[in-house]
Amino acid sequence: MKNKMIFKGFIASAMIWTMTFLPMVAVGQTRISLPKNRYNVEQDVKLGRDYSVQIEQQFPIVNDGQINQYIQGVGARLVAGIPQQFRQPAFQYTFRVVNASDINAFALPGGPMYINRGMIQAAINEGEMAGVMAHEISHVALRHATAQATRQSRVGSQLGVIGLILGGAILGGQTGAQLGALGAQVWMTRYSREYENQADVLGAQIMANAGYDPRDLAAMFQTIAAQGSSRAPEFLSSHPDPGNRFQNINREAQLLRVSSNPIKITAGFERTKYKLASMPPAQTMAQIEQGRGQAGGGQSPTAGGRYSTNVQAPSNSRRNYTSGNWIQMSVPSNWREFPTQQSVIFAPEGAYGDQGITHGAMIGLARPSSTNLTQGTQEFVRGLLQGNAHLRQSGGYQNTRLSGRQALATTLSGTSPVTRRVEVVTIYTTQLRNGELFYVAAVAPQNETSRYNNAF
Repeated sequence: MKNKMIFKGFIASAMIWTMTFLPMVAVGQTRISLPKNRYNVEQDVKLGRDYSVQIEQQFPIVNDGQINQYIQGVGARLVAGIPQQFRQPAFQYTFRVVNASDINAFALPGGPMYINRGMIQAAINEGEMAGVMAHEISHVALRHATAQATRQSRVGSQLGVIGLILGGAILGGQTGAQLGALGAQVWMTRYSREYENQADVLGAQIMANAGYDPRDLAAMFQTIAAQGSSRAPEFLSSHPDPGNRFQNINREAQLLRVSSNPIKITAGFERTKYKLASMPPAQTMAQIEQGRGQAGGGQSPTAGGRYSTNVQAPSNSRRNYTSGNWIQMSVPSNWREFPTQQSVIFAPEGAYGDQGITHGAMIGLARPSSTNLTQGTQEFVRGLLQGNAHLRQSGGYQNTRLSGRQALATTLSGTSPVTRRVEVVTIYTTQLRNGELFYVAAVAPQNETSRYNNAF
């Protein structure tokens, strides 16, 4: 009888412990809410689908059946660990390996994810690699790209449309314009620290649900940070430390049900690392991009054209222009393009020749000696003035935003040696994650500037 009483007491204690402890686990883990988002799920899916086609056309994808099957398997395990409230049936999570040496990974809205070969090779175990994948899955599940675009949508009308130049796919109509501007942010987004913290926390929860140890994510971030010298590694440039990142992830891990035997070293992971190590050395992303460019000669790319005093206004009809992975835009259908290795010039008939353009725009990348936006812009403008002696800078630099990024604007003007009219060159610059300066230079006679500003 005494033993029965002890047994009943044990059951009662166990029930009380279960009732009190289990809610603590559920409540203890950090709660996350979906950010405000004016875009719908279908727009996320379309944006990711469209850009994944471009990425796989422009970057070398590892086409090894075993590697692809392994990465897809790890990805599927993690996707199954997404908490129910953040699952989107329309999202199609896919996982591909880019044959690039940079320690980097990125995901597009709607689910397409790309993991650089360098990221896998830098991971000590599968948990570290899976941690980065879980972090990226979290950005997708929380719809951070379109949520950040929602936050950054209140920009001036001209800058809002110029944002389309930075990688936007113009679909037509207001929805197309919104997605076009967003396209720039897919390539250039530097997530807010709030969103980074959310992705760290949700990533830790996904890892625990999938059988991994979230502490491996913290360890991988330390590995990534250790790779940096004077400039942050590519991954950390777009995924800034929200503050105490390692401590916060480890703290979250303590609130979760982490397996006593988490997934670490697996046969698939070791086989994949071995196969990647046996391949020829991979190039960096910068080398891959540079290799796609074609060196131009000493002659002006617009040479061969004839200047006219009767230049057509920008057409209301549009056409799409794409070059590599760095620019996709909609331009007036009566404009011609003149691509070079690091830029593209647009101009209508009668506005281009061996002395450049009199109407149109030049969009491109520059690599100034300074990674400071102000200093880099000043260096770029000085070079432009040296090559165009008739121009003078009108005023200083104005702070503005370009696709959500800090940007500068300035104006040059002078009497064109071709038209003998006062021309105005409006320049916008912003700095990309790799330190390059992205610039837009719009050119038009002074009395036609409003017409050409509206062309972008």
